[in-house]
Parts: sequence; C-alpha cells; structure tokens
Amino acid sequence: MKKTIALLVLLILPSAVMAEDSGMGRSNWSMEIKGGTFTPALENWSQYYDRKSIPQLEASLAYLFAPQFEAGLGSGWMRGKGHLYAPQHGIFTGNVVYDLYPVNAFVLVRGVTSDEQWLIPYIGGGWTRMYYKEKVEDQADVSGHVDGYHIRGGLQLSLDIFDPRAANTMLLDYGVEHTFIFFEAEYTRVVVSSISDDIGGKSYLWGLRMEF
Repeated sequence: MKKTIALLVLLILPSAVMAEDSGMGRSNWSMEIKGGTFTPALENWSQYYDRKSIPQLEASLAYLFAPQFEAGLGSGWMRGKGHLYAPQHGIFTGNVVYDLYPVNAFVLVRGVTSDEQWLIPYIGGGWTRMYYKEKVEDQADVSGHVDGYHIRGGLQLSLDIFDPRAANTMLLDYGVEHTFIFFEAEYTRVVVSSISDDIGGKSYLWGLRMEF
C-alpha cells in the first residue's frame, strides 16, 4: 500500500510543476460530502439482511499540499436491517440492526494540470478504523472496532466551467474557490481476527466537493 501511494506521488510531480508554472490558483482545504451504497463482504450477509447493499453516507476534510496532492480525515455511517431465524427450524426469532461507522485517514492524488480542466481523475487510500454495532432484539448488543485499510478512485467534474457566474458568487460570498461533483468506487478491508470475518466491502458513491 505504501509503495503504491509513493509511486503515485512520484508520477504526479511533473503535473504539479506545470501547475505552478501556469499560475494556478491555490486552495488550502477541501471538503467532501457523499452518499451511495455499500455492499458488505460478509459471506452470510444475505441470510439475515433484507438487501444486498445498504445506504452509506460520508464526509471528509483534507489539507491540499498542492492541487494534485492532499491528506485528510473522514467518517461515515452505514446501516442494515434484517431478521434472525433459529438455525435448525428456520423460525423467526427477532429483528437485527447492524451499524458501521468507518473513520478514515487518507491521502489523495489528483491528475490536475490547469484551472481550465473540467474532468479530473483521482486515486487514494489509507488507514481505516471500523466501528461496528449489532443490535439484536431481546439480546445484548455486540459492538467493537477493528483496523484495516481502504482504497478508492474516481472522477471529479468541475462545476466552475459550466457556470462561471455561480462560481464567482461562491468565491465572493463563501470563499469557495472550486466546486466539483464526483463519482467514486471504494474498497475497504477490515478483518475481525477473532472470527476471521471481513466486515469491509465495496462502495459506489456520488458527492459534492468544495475547495476553499
């Protein structure tokens, strides 16, 4: 993982130099709000829960060392609802609610070369701590946390170019220099060692990004 990120940073350095030479505006921070679906990696998930995928919400804040490179922190929430049945008789025994709360520390590398670029690819990843809580009807809750990692990548679409007037208003009124919508795919792996189960999974997310 560390070698991959280091390689990506080395590959992006030439574009960073190009951006500085062209006088590209510099934002210091980025904030992202996103939502979508999360598909758990648990093998027996479909036996107890109603849907293959569950809703996911996330938010993050990052510091931009350069337009092409940032590091930050994010957190999120996912929830699944299902039913439990007696193993031998298949009799309904109660409802279950399963919550996940990922906390991510990440680096992100973006393929930025100019302010006029309307489509920006990116890739990133880092450390994940996944908090989990399973609430079973008429039983004691099960909760804890486990550490792992995540990787993600996607495309950012600049809204500044499509509506310059709105972009100028956002800058003057709120200090937002750049605004994007984006789509990304994310893979998270966090294994509970006591039961050897991966409580991570795959995510597909849409979001809004603001740089200021």
